[in-house]
Amino acid sequence: MVVLNRIYTRTGDAGETALSNGVRVAKHSQRVACYGTVDELNAVVGLARLHADETVQAALSLIQNDLFDLGADLARPDMERDDEAGYPVLRMIESQTTRLEREIDAMNARLEPLRSFILPGGTPLAAQLHHCRTVARRAERGAVELSTLEGVNEWAVKYLNRLSDWFFVAARIANNDGQDDVLWVPGANR
Repeated sequence: MVVLNRIYTRTGDAGETALSNGVRVAKHSQRVACYGTVDELNAVVGLARLHADETVQAALSLIQNDLFDLGADLARPDMERDDEAGYPVLRMIESQTTRLEREIDAMNARLEPLRSFILPGGTPLAAQLHHCRTVARRAERGAVELSTLEGVNEWAVKYLNRLSDWFFVAARIANNDGQDDVLWVPGANR
């Protein structure tokens, strides 16, 4: 368990931070940027919870916990094994992604198929979920970019991809099962 007695350490004052394996890297490194975006996503999920009923809050709570797991996964280079670390390394696993898929399928079963793109908005919860979706997409792009530079757990990327889909479908549910979705009208302002 983590114990935080002091919040500031001054060890990052020169623009470096430590990964969870103790290796020091620049704060602007792609790995730090990637798990920093996951942290930002977790914060916007917290904002969405302010507008959610108990059922959606429970689902978002699971997602927030997953996002901490994801941040821990991204904060440790993928090629390091448990025996090198001296303890089990926390990694995203397939079941976290398949849980999202089951939830997406259940939510989507309530919705009419889309015949237009939709604009982010509608209810306050739907708007917040769309914000979550866009930050999840940015986190995914960062993880994919990081994977071209160094090892990244494939389930971390897959989870982010599925999570943005989850937010999209959940936003439609929050818009009265899609009835109050704001439809895009191509060229409407020409």
